[in-house]
Amino acid sequence: MYRFISFLAGLQNQFINFLRFAVFLVMAWIGGLKAFQYEADGIVPFVANSPVMSFFYSKKAPEYQQYKNPEGKTVQKNVDWHNENRTYLFSYGLGAVIVGIGFFVLLGIWFPKIGLLSGVLTFGMSLVTLSFLITTPETFVPNLGGDFPTPHYGFPYLSAAGRLVIKDIIMLAAGLVIAADSAKRLLVSERG
Repeated sequence: MYRFISFLAGLQNQFINFLRFAVFLVMAWIGGLKAFQYEADGIVPFVANSPVMSFFYSKKAPEYQQYKNPEGKTVQKNVDWHNENRTYLFSYGLGAVIVGIGFFVLLGIWFPKIGLLSGVLTFGMSLVTLSFLITTPETFVPNLGGDFPTPHYGFPYLSAAGRLVIKDIIMLAAGLVIAADSAKRLLVSERG
């Protein structure tokens, strides 16, 4: 058992680099999807309700609720509204930023200064994303009525959107681990 524990302990640096690769993969994939209409439409409730990001759109919440495109379906009047709202333009920019942070995280394997910056950026991005739990009504199950003696809506009942957002706490923690590891490597290299 001691050998196995020792073996695992010796792989810590490789596991941190695997964490960097995992963060890169998620950011490159999710950021890349921001170039597609269905993904851009899907982030509208989060952005429109965010006090930090809503200024990117030209329309105010909750107007977007009338122009939702179901995944896999395109309604032209909804697309026209999203074009006026700058939904797609913002999504392209956000996607480029997310992909860029992901590449910085990956480069952190070889360049600790870039790794430190990317860890801080990952942490900050995740804080903004987690704030959607407070600002976006769609993150909790709505009260749709029903005959249950104890209704299952509101806090703590996360909707699909809320379950998507809460997972960003893992990215928040990963950003801190990446930043701390990069800082440690920088200190070691300065000591020579």
